[in-house]
Amino acid sequence: MVKYSEEFKINVVNEYLKGPLGYKLLAKKYEIPNKSQIERWVRTYKEFGEVELRRKVTKQAYSVQFKRNVLQFIKQTGASYQDTAI
Repeated sequence: MVKYSEEFKINVVNEYLKGPLGYKLLAKKYEIPNKSQIERWVRTYKEFGEVELRRKVTKQAYSVQFKRNVLQFIKQTGASYQDTAI
């Protein structure tokens, strides 16, 4: 999996929001294998702002019960992993 820099992601998102290019053309322009990656960045930016596009340096530990609750939520609602994270 390719890691993209924070600055790169923010630039791509800003170009999408300000410019005429859509997800597919931006993915082609920047040689990103799948347009869904850009879609996730834009969605994250719109929901949480620039801060959430930055890499996280610490890992958070979750309890077994929390993980079970998340899985139950996914099963009951049919939500995607991205929707569940939001």
